Amino acid sequence: MRKVYLDNNATTRMTDDVLEAMLPFYKDVYGNASSIHQFGRPARKAIDEARIHVAELLGAASPEEIIFTSGGTESDNFAIRGVMQALKAKGNHIITTTIEHHAVLNTCKSLEKDGYKVTYLGVDKYGVIDLEELKRAISNKTLLITIMYANNEVGTIEPIIEIGKIAKAEGIYFHTDAVQAVGKLNFAVKDMNIDLLSMSGHKIYGPKGIGALYIKKGTKIAPQILGGHHEMGKRAGTENVAGIVGLGEAARLAKRDIPDESRIKELRDYLYKGITSSIEDIHLNGHPENRLPNTLNISFTYLEGESIILNLDMEGIAASTGSACTSGTLEPSHVLTAMGLDAVNTQGSVRFSLGRDNTKEDMDYVIGVLPPIINRLRAMSPLYEKGK
Repeated sequence: MRKVYLDNNATTRMTDDVLEAMLPFYKDVYGNASSIHQFGRPARKAIDEARIHVAELLGAASPEEIIFTSGGTESDNFAIRGVMQALKAKGNHIITTTIEHHAVLNTCKSLEKDGYKVTYLGVDKYGVIDLEELKRAISNKTLLITIMYANNEVGTIEPIIEIGKIAKAEGIYFHTDAVQAVGKLNFAVKDMNIDLLSMSGHKIYGPKGIGALYIKKGTKIAPQILGGHHEMGKRAGTENVAGIVGLGEAARLAKRDIPDESRIKELRDYLYKGITSSIEDIHLNGHPENRLPNTLNISFTYLEGESIILNLDMEGIAASTGSACTSGTLEPSHVLTAMGLDAVNTQGSVRFSLGRDNTKEDMDYVIGVLPPIINRLRAMSPLYEKGK
């Protein structure tokens, strides 16, 4: 049976080059990076080099603006809580959106319990915010705008440059969860009025359990993990040297390989064309053009997405119904609901997220396997017959 992995927004396969770069730091180079002796110095050098690679990928002004974390979730928590705590004497208001990753939404909800105020901006049918609504939401108590760069479920890219300009004009910090955008889109934070940016290693063909937070020089932020003076005093704890080296190598390769995303976009569009030519009653979710080059989210009317995923899995195809972090819940996608999709389309959504290992032969296999699955499930669906 052919195996086709189309769940790269959940996680990517770590490349062989990344693994090879990490291995020495599990065995031979085992010194503590904070030690000044000959066992510790190579570890410190490796961390410094990794920080440079991440800074170059993000287009940061300096490697010192990169703080290593355990992943995107910690980076989001650190950015939001850290800024609000550091500036609590000046205000108590956060602006975010209804389609953020739960690492942002649940952090904001937690802060609401502590007395902070949060405005949740709505989105249009494509998942894009209204910049005028953003401007109206700003008050003299607003400290932070946190809006994702690109949505993990539907791939829609937000107007980040415009948001950054608005934030700068108002003297408000701007944080963006760019976990899905990093490595897929070419940008430079130093030119975008972004004060904080979250990223994760396992989304860019690196290891799990490692990420980074870009903190623009001069940004006030309170550390969330206290202890020693690691990470320039912003995040205590002995460094995960092997993970950091892996992230650094993944960042180096991602910067080199970003042009390959155009090939992935062609494969994604080829897959969509093949699906639409053989299956009726489907709906594309997300912006038709301004979305991640690898992401295709489709609703199959009057079907359950979970049933489609399970049937695809039996044919060797991995896809998802949305965010991996909400897998196992029966709740409809908060992203699709916020975009105004009805229950019929929300429940029948499937996300195909391509990666650099995928080929045209993979797409042809999916195009051949999917229609019989949909036809079989619809033949058993009383809702589909009633709807027709």
